Amino acid sequence: MAEERLKVSRYRWLPGPLGTAQRLVLGAITLLGGLFTLELYAYLGQAVYREQYLGLFLALILVGVFLSVPANRRAPPERLPWYDLLFAILGLVAGLYVAIQYPALVYTQAFVTPDKWLLGGIAILLLLEATRRVVGWSLVVIVAAFILYAHFSYLLPGIFYARGQGWGRVATYLYLDTNGLLGLVFWVAAAIVLPYVLLGQALFQTGGGRFFTDLALALMGRFRGGPAKMAVVASSLFGTISGNAVSNVVSTGIVTIPLMKGQGYRPHVAGAVEAVASTGGQIMPPVMGAAAFLMAELLEVPYPSVVIAAVIPALLYYVTLFVQVDLEAARHGLRGLARTEVPRARDVLRRGWVFLLPLVVLLYALFGLSFQAGKAGMAAVLAVLLLALVTPGARLTWPGLGQILVETGRGVLDVGIITGVAGFVIGVLNLSGLGFALSLGLVQVGGESLLLLLLLAAVVSIILGMGMPTVAVYILLAVLVAPALTRLGVDPMAAHLFIFYFGLMSLVTPPVCVATYAAAALAGANMWQTGLEAVRLGIVAYIVPFLFVYAPALLMKGPPWQVALAVGTAVAGAGLLGVAMSGFLFRPLPAWKRVALGAGAVGLLIPVGVGGALGWISDLVGVGLVLPLVALEWLQKTHGARRPGGWLSEATRETGETARPGGGGASAAPGSS
Repeated sequence: MAEERLKVSRYRWLPGPLGTAQRLVLGAITLLGGLFTLELYAYLGQAVYREQYLGLFLALILVGVFLSVPANRRAPPERLPWYDLLFAILGLVAGLYVAIQYPALVYTQAFVTPDKWLLGGIAILLLLEATRRVVGWSLVVIVAAFILYAHFSYLLPGIFYARGQGWGRVATYLYLDTNGLLGLVFWVAAAIVLPYVLLGQALFQTGGGRFFTDLALALMGRFRGGPAKMAVVASSLFGTISGNAVSNVVSTGIVTIPLMKGQGYRPHVAGAVEAVASTGGQIMPPVMGAAAFLMAELLEVPYPSVVIAAVIPALLYYVTLFVQVDLEAARHGLRGLARTEVPRARDVLRRGWVFLLPLVVLLYALFGLSFQAGKAGMAAVLAVLLLALVTPGARLTWPGLGQILVETGRGVLDVGIITGVAGFVIGVLNLSGLGFALSLGLVQVGGESLLLLLLLAAVVSIILGMGMPTVAVYILLAVLVAPALTRLGVDPMAAHLFIFYFGLMSLVTPPVCVATYAAAALAGANMWQTGLEAVRLGIVAYIVPFLFVYAPALLMKGPPWQVALAVGTAVAGAGLLGVAMSGFLFRPLPAWKRVALGAGAVGLLIPVGVGGALGWISDLVGVGLVLPLVALEWLQKTHGARRPGGWLSEATRETGETARPGGGGASAAPGSS
C-alpha cells in the first residue's frame, strides 16, 4: 500500500529493547497528553504548572523524533546510530530540567545562569535538527534567521534596527520564557491538537475510516462521475477526523484515485481532484486542521467561533469543486459505478452508524457544553472507546489499543516540533520588537491601500507556505502579517482566516505543492499538470478570502437577512464559477461564454455589504450576465436532445473521448448528477 510505503520510507522502527523503548516513549506522549488535558492531576489534589507539562512533552517529543526519524535517507532503517542516541538523551535532559525545576525557575527566570543558557542552547539546536528531519531545511533556515537577528539586529538599518541581545540572554529567553518555546503555540500542540490526533487514530483502529469511505461510496458511487464525487465527500468527511492534507491524500487517495482512473478520469485530473478535496479537509468544520485551534487561541475566542466563521467559505470551496468534477464527467460521458460495485447506504449505516456518535458527542461538548477544544476532543475519544467495548464490529484488543497510543504519539511528533520552533520565532519578535516593525513596514508598503496589502499578504502566504506545513506557515503569518491587516481595520477573524486560506493553498499551488506531489505520485501523473489542474479546481479559495475581508457576512457576521442573502448569491456564484472553469454546462462552452459566466459568477460571489451599494450592483450585474446565458444553453440543450446523437455525442466527438468499458460512455444520461 502507498500509505505503508510512505511510513516505511520516513520512519524508523527499532527491534529489540530499543524498539520497546521507542514504542513506550510514543505511547507515553499520548497518555501524558490525554491525562493532562482531562486535568486528572487536579482531581488528585495536585498543583502542576502548565510549563512543567510542556517540559515533559518536550522531552518525550525530542526523544521520539531522534528514535523514530532517521537523519537522512542513507541512515540505517533498523539500527540506532550513536549520535541519535546521544541527541535523544540530551533532549530528555533539556525537557526534564524544565519539568522538574520550573517551580523554582519562576522566581529566577530573569537571571542568566550557565545551566539555563547551556541547556537552552542545546534545546534550540536539537529542535532545529528535529525540524530539519520532519519538515526540511526551509523552516530551519527561517527560524535560524530569526534567532541570528535577535543577536545581530544592531547591525541592520531602518526599521530592522534593534538593540541586539547576548547569546546567553537569547538562549535563556527562548528556552524558558512563556513567550518562547513554552508559549501558546506549543501548548496548543500538546493539549489541543493531540486529543484530535488520538480521536482520528481511535476511529481508524475501530473501523471508522472504512465507514466514512464506504458511506461516501454509497452516497455518490452510482452518480455521474461517482468516484470523483466520492473522493470529494470522503475527503471532506475524513477532514473532520484528520486535518492533515497529505495524510488525507494518502489515506483516501489509495481508494479514490484508482477508481477515478478506472472510470475514465485522466490521471492528472484524478490526482488534482484528490489533492484539492483533501486540502479542503483542513477548512472543513467541525474538526479543522491544527492551525484552526491555534487561531482560536491567538484570537482569544472559543473554538466554535472559528468553526462557525469557517462554514460558509468551506461550503463555497466544495460547491465549486463538486460542480467541476460533475461537469468533467458530463464532458467525457462518464457514468457512475455499477450497482454491484456500490454498497447500499442503508447497509453501510446499519453497520457503522455508531461511528457518527463520537462526532455527535464532540459537537455537543463544543457547542452545547462549551467545553474547551481539548476536553471536547477527549470526550469524543472516550465515546469511541466506550463504543468499542459494546459494538462487535469495532471491538478493540489490547494490542489494538497500544497501536492507537503509539500511532498517535508518532502523529504528534511533527506538529510538536513545528510549534516548538515556531515559539522561537514568536520569542524573537517579542524580545526584539521586530513584530511591530514588520507590521508597520507592511502597512507602509501597502500605502494604506487595503487591497494592495491583501495582495501582498496573499503572495507572501503562498511563498512562505511552499514546502512547509500549514501550521508552520500560519504561525509565521499570524505574527508577521495579520497585525498589519488588523491595523488597517480588517476584522481579526477575517484577517487570520485570510492568511490561513492562502497558506493552505500553497499545498496545491505549483511549484512546491506537497499535497499535489502526493496525489500525482498515487495517480502516476505529471506533477505540473496535476498542479495546474488543482489550481483550476480550487479557484474559489483564491477569491473568497478577499471577499470575506470586505464583507464579514460570509463569516456569519451581520444581520440574518444579510448573511442569508450573501450565502445564497455566493453559492450560486461558486457553482457558476465551477461551470466557467470547466468550460462545460450542457455542452462545451465557447471562450466568450466562459468569460461571461466567470464574470457573472464573481459578481454573485461579491456579497451585499461590500463598498456600500457595490454588493447590490454586482449581484444584479451577475444575474444579468448569467441568467440569459444559462437559459440559452438550456433551450439549445433541450432542442439538441431531440436530434439523433444529441449534444452529448457532439461533446464526446469534440473531446475525442469514447465510452469506457463498464464505466462511462456516450450513452450516459446527460442530466444525471
